[in-house]
Amino acid sequence: MAKSIFVLNGPNLNLLGQRQPDIYGRKTLSDVEALCRTRAQRYGFDLTFRQSNHEGDVVDWLQEARQEAAGVIINPGAFTHTSIAILDAIIATELPVIEVHISNIHAREEFRRHSYVSAVAKAVLCGFGIEGYGLAIDGLAALLGVKAQAA
Repeated sequence: MAKSIFVLNGPNLNLLGQRQPDIYGRKTLSDVEALCRTRAQRYGFDLTFRQSNHEGDVVDWLQEARQEAAGVIINPGAFTHTSIAILDAIIATELPVIEVHISNIHAREEFRRHSYVSAVAKAVLCGFGIEGYGLAIDGLAALLGVKAQAA
């Protein structure tokens, strides 16, 4: 089994810490990446961490993950609510995929409550702030039957 996981981030996540800190907090995408790298090391995972504001990039990375990864964690940002292309790419991966959102999308505007990704994700985490990414890595490890390595 591949010992690599992909963490993919959609539009505007490059502005974490600056954009609507009352909703998304003050932590940056670099903070998210550091958290993910630390948590992935706990399980011996290699980590591919990416962000794009372009839907096609996310689709390409999901196709790449199909060949290289054991699983995917994705925060599709606004693509959550709009992208059938990302939905189809997730289905094509044939991998466990966990959807993550920093805010609780169900407690926000009505249009944010629908997720194309949730229909095919193994699990969904929202509202835990950036710690949701760490929880998603823990959950993905559990789904894959990977135990934490001794420190």
